Amino acid sequence: MRENPGVRPEKLVSAHIEGDNGEGVRGSRAFLDLARDPEIVELVSGVIGDDVILWGCHVFCKPAAEGYETPWHQDGHYWPIRPLANCTVWVALEESTVENGCLRVIPRSHAGKQLHAHLHEDRTDLTLNQRMADGTFDEASAVDLELQPGQMSLHDVYMIHGAKANNVGQAAHRGRIALYASTSVFERNLRPVDGQTGVPVNFAQRPLWLLKGVDRSGRNDFNAGHAR
Repeated sequence: MRENPGVRPEKLVSAHIEGDNGEGVRGSRAFLDLARDPEIVELVSGVIGDDVILWGCHVFCKPAAEGYETPWHQDGHYWPIRPLANCTVWVALEESTVENGCLRVIPRSHAGKQLHAHLHEDRTDLTLNQRMADGTFDEASAVDLELQPGQMSLHDVYMIHGAKANNVGQAAHRGRIALYASTSVFERNLRPVDGQTGVPVNFAQRPLWLLKGVDRSGRNDFNAGHAR
């Protein structure tokens, strides 16, 4: 946050890329090291299989009393991965509670592997400017995922999830580390909801890391975006 005074703390995209990452954020190698941690990679492998590629890391920091809301959404709506087969790892850097806006999920909303319609919201107090259309799901079934520092959760690319605003005096810092099975392809020319998310991205130059196994598609570019 100190290195990025002009960026909203909820929008530290590609925070794992050291220095100027080409997406408006100055990142830190510490997040790359965390994303490549063998224990985390092994847990992800247990969910998606033997082939694991790291393609992104987004740090969400919710400042005390003014942390933005994350509207209900599905990650598959935003990401240029085909076919959609992604595991997201949420790591709590600080205590994440109902009071400071912890992650909320709709249980089994991923099971049908269906992407639902999202609507654009022209608001300045959201982490994302796309949200699920009203009536798509039953919000009363939502489950709060409270985490202690160092704990983590994993969720599917189709999982409906969101988070309330942080209106209390306790900050909430957490990392979102996204990894996906290498049977999928990171389509660099694909720009889902281009310019409509409220978060600047440059997928064409997003670096990839093969963390385990092989690239079974044979189509992923592991050279683009890496410092020479």
